[in-house]
Amino acid sequence: MSLYTREFDFHLPDELIAAHPLAERSASRMLVVHRSSGRIEHRAFGEFPSYLHPDDLLVLNDTKVLPARVLSDDGKIELLCLERLSDCEWRCLVRPGKRMKLGRTLSVGGICGTVAEVLANGDRLLRWSEPLDLHQHGQLALPHYMGRAQAAADLLRYQTVFAREEGAIAAPTAGLHFTPAMLETLPHAFLTLHVGVGTFRPVSAELLTDHVMHSENYQVTAATAAKVNAAARVVAVGTTVTRVLEHLHTGDAAPRIAPGLHRGATDIFIHPPYEFGAVGALLTNFHLPQSTLLMLVCAFAGRDLVLEAYRQAVAERYRFYSYGDCMLLV
Repeated sequence: MSLYTREFDFHLPDELIAAHPLAERSASRMLVVHRSSGRIEHRAFGEFPSYLHPDDLLVLNDTKVLPARVLSDDGKIELLCLERLSDCEWRCLVRPGKRMKLGRTLSVGGICGTVAEVLANGDRLLRWSEPLDLHQHGQLALPHYMGRAQAAADLLRYQTVFAREEGAIAAPTAGLHFTPAMLETLPHAFLTLHVGVGTFRPVSAELLTDHVMHSENYQVTAATAAKVNAAARVVAVGTTVTRVLEHLHTGDAAPRIAPGLHRGATDIFIHPPYEFGAVGALLTNFHLPQSTLLMLVCAFAGRDLVLEAYRQAVAERYRFYSYGDCMLLV
């Protein structure tokens, strides 16, 4: 079955895009989709625990967002530091790229960077004269749809309360709703997937089968793997968690994933039709039209049901995207 990218479109008024977080993390609304019956409920995120079963396990992504957006001292070059390869080497997205050919230099905070390699996809390998401290020189690379630069509040709010493993460009936004008080009452485990810039890139191919999915690095500890395999149902907090667990799924009912430590990269592209093997419920934010994340959610609950849920979310004036409200699919 060939699916077209345009089949995953919906209309969103600009005023429903959440450019700023709510005053309280857990104050978001929560749209609940019952996959078996097709019933849709409009609830508050504070009611989330009431939808869990006694033997459920929440799995969350503990990646920590880096202030990865850096400007050169002369303000002419913008870098997005994607991956640290060594103390003095970073793989970077550079704008404008035509100004930064092989051997060209720039300065950030007086630290000299040289283009050591131009990669096949257009990224640059920057070699610095000394380690570049992103916390001193960088800013958060907020999603373009927010239409603004970093504010002081973003340093705290564009980060989950359980973030600990640095390496992400973007936040795992489904986790932004949780407070320590709620989380400590719920059985949970963590994995790490460093969300990359590819999460914001639109699907340009007309057919889903022609889309080349971006790759992201992950790690699942042996302790988390054991908890996942022991749980009656796994509730994935976010599409990032879903991608990792489905990437590692053994193909059998048990164990869901092989025991032990898992570390690697995944470019799994989940879209209809897809049979989920590891994840039994999903908490996620609302996603961009024609995005791979929306396609994953449609694979989990059915395209028609998900798009009807989105239609209702727009009609009910839910807040969309990273700082927006959430959806629980059970």
